[in-house]
Amino acid sequence: MDFKIITVDTKDGVKRFVKSQWNFYKNHKNWVPPLISERLKILDVNKNPFYKHSKIQLFTAESGGKVIGRIAAIINDNHIMTHNENAGFFGFFECINNQDVANALLETAGKWLKEKGMTVIRGPENPSTNDDLGVLIKGFDFPPVLMMPYNPEYYAKLIENSGFEKAKDLYAYRVKLENFVTDKMKRVQNSLRERYKITIREVNFKNKVQFKKDVDTIKDIYNKAWEPNWGFVRMTEEEFDFLASDLKQVADPKFAWIVESNGKVAGFSLALPDINQSLIYNKSGYIVPALWHLLTKKKKVNCLRIIVLGVLPEYQKTGIDAVMYYEFLERGTKSNYRLGEGGWILEDNVMMNRALTMTMNGELYKIYRVYDKKL
Repeated sequence: MDFKIITVDTKDGVKRFVKSQWNFYKNHKNWVPPLISERLKILDVNKNPFYKHSKIQLFTAESGGKVIGRIAAIINDNHIMTHNENAGFFGFFECINNQDVANALLETAGKWLKEKGMTVIRGPENPSTNDDLGVLIKGFDFPPVLMMPYNPEYYAKLIENSGFEKAKDLYAYRVKLENFVTDKMKRVQNSLRERYKITIREVNFKNKVQFKKDVDTIKDIYNKAWEPNWGFVRMTEEEFDFLASDLKQVADPKFAWIVESNGKVAGFSLALPDINQSLIYNKSGYIVPALWHLLTKKKKVNCLRIIVLGVLPEYQKTGIDAVMYYEFLERGTKSNYRLGEGGWILEDNVMMNRALTMTMNGELYKIYRVYDKKL
């Protein structure tokens, strides 16, 4: 087919890039349309602090005046400094089921990155490991939970046929809350609480000063606890605050808390109501109807996304994580929530995968893949 690759370099072009996503999901009942305003904010190089240290270039594939594919090429300077690796990234990938179009998009992104000194192209990352990433390769029968991607099944084939190979798989587990709490688990976690003098306090969302202090505490834990992980890049102060301001809008204080041992901070947990269960009805992507669906379909939200269960390195062998699992699931059973999704988790993170399967009785129900290709 005849098509051309266009470099997006105007505000109107960015809007067209964002809105083009609807072109690829008309027959996908499990796709949750993103909020257009939220996507625009993520791509705004003036508002998103990610771009203070990184660069992005958007491209579209067009035929007959219609967008039939899109991609972003991304250089994350903080990744380069952290991992001493000249790896560039692609993200926000969408494409019709046509190998020529996919090849052209991926090659265009790769060429842009190579011209700027990158030796590897990796992705998708939208736009970093601190955002949503990966191509869904298992679990298409379920809608995505909050802040997780979704795509047609053929995307993996398009990317692989373009010369990309697997870099890493990311797992997501489905947890039924009522299957978790047992007498044995109660005894174990009670013993751990007593031995390590564990206390749990909720993040203070109402007091601005205390909220800022709590966010700073969480920021420190996050950057220390995840530093050893594959692909991890510390979030800057501005990036963390940028994310926290968004999450605050949907967070439930019962599932955002800091854990202390003997009066010292040891870890934190964050789970968010899966508002995608309401937003799936908002086919337009605009904020006003989204608010209406969030209000009128609130009772449909019975799932939590367990985003973070983080423990500082010095406390990671104390069993504090087991107390956190118990606390989260016990609180869930006392609320309207019946399901939880734990993810994403690196495929080779043995401790977390074991915890989700053995401790929380989770089912591995989704797999996301990140790809690499040498330039």
